[in-house]
Amino acid sequence: MRALLVVNPAATTTSARTRDVLIHALASEMKLEAVTTEYRGHARDLGRQAAESKDIELVVALGGDGTVNEVVNGLLHNGPDPDRLPGLAVVPGGSTNVFARALGLPNDAVEATGALLDALREGRERTVGLGLAAGTPGSEDEGVPSRWFTFNAGLGFDAGVVGRVEQHRERGKRSTHSLYLRQAMRQFFGETHRRRGTITLERPGSDPVTDLVLSIVCNTSPWTYLGNRPVYASPKASFDTGLDVLGLSRMSTTAVARYGTQLLTSSPERGPHGKHAVSLHDLTDFTLHSKVPLPLQMDGDHLGLRTSVAFTGVRRALRVIV
Repeated sequence: MRALLVVNPAATTTSARTRDVLIHALASEMKLEAVTTEYRGHARDLGRQAAESKDIELVVALGGDGTVNEVVNGLLHNGPDPDRLPGLAVVPGGSTNVFARALGLPNDAVEATGALLDALREGRERTVGLGLAAGTPGSEDEGVPSRWFTFNAGLGFDAGVVGRVEQHRERGKRSTHSLYLRQAMRQFFGETHRRRGTITLERPGSDPVTDLVLSIVCNTSPWTYLGNRPVYASPKASFDTGLDVLGLSRMSTTAVARYGTQLLTSSPERGPHGKHAVSLHDLTDFTLHSKVPLPLQMDGDHLGLRTSVAFTGVRRALRVIV
C-alpha cells in the first residue's frame, strides 16, 4: 500500500522524537511518504494532491482536529467518492482530538498508531457521514466557499469562544481546557444578544425555529471533551445519520447555569433539555440565518463572521481506517 503521511510539526501532544518513532512504525507496514506541513492550508493542499493522484491509497493525518479537517477538505475537494478516493487514517496529536476519539481510537498517538496498524492488517474500515457548510444562495454570504466538517460546527456563542481561544494561541498560549473555560466566561459576559437571540433555523417542510442565541451542529457524539470527560450536546448524533442541532433561545445567568450543568453531566442517553432548549435529530438540509453577523466555527477552527450558512448532512462521504 502506498500512503501519504501528513505531519503537523506544531501538534501539541507529540514531540519530534515521538513523531519519528511513529513514522518508522508506519513505514514498516506500507510504502510511506511523510510530508511536514509548512503553512496554514498545506494539509488541505496535500489531501487534494493525494485525491488527484492515481496510486495513493491512504492518507494518514498526524495532528489535531485542525489538521484532520484540512486533510478531509483536500480529499473531498471535488466531492465525496469513498469507493475511489484514498482512505483516511488519523493519529491524534492535538489537545482534544474529537474526531479520532469519536471513531473509538485511543487518545495516545503511540497507542493509536498500533490500533491503526492492526486495522490495516485486518482490513477494518468504515464509511462515515460528514457535514458540509456553505454560504446561502441569495444571501450576502452566498460567495463563501463550501467547507466540510467532521464532528461539529457552531454559529454564535461557541464560535465566539473558539475565536477568543485562537487569539490567545496566536500570542503563544497553549490550548488547554482551562483556557477554553475562561474564554467561555468572557464570551458570556460580552454577549450582547444573550437574552433574545438573532438566529433562525429553517428546514424544508417545518416551521422555522426563531430567536436562538446559540446553535451547535453535531455530526457525531460526543460534541467535545473536557479532559477525559465526553460532553454530549446532541447524544443521538452519529457518523451514520444526518446532522443534529442543539439550539438555545435564552442565555441568562440562570439558563447558562442550568444548561451548563446539563452539558457537564450529559451522557449518551441525555443531553441539555428544557423550555429554552431545542434539539433536532438527523437533518439533511437546513439553514441558519442571523439578523446580525455572528462568528462561525467548524471543527474548532474560527472562520470569521457570517449572517447565513446552509448546512448539508452527507452520508457515506469518506472511508476511514479504524
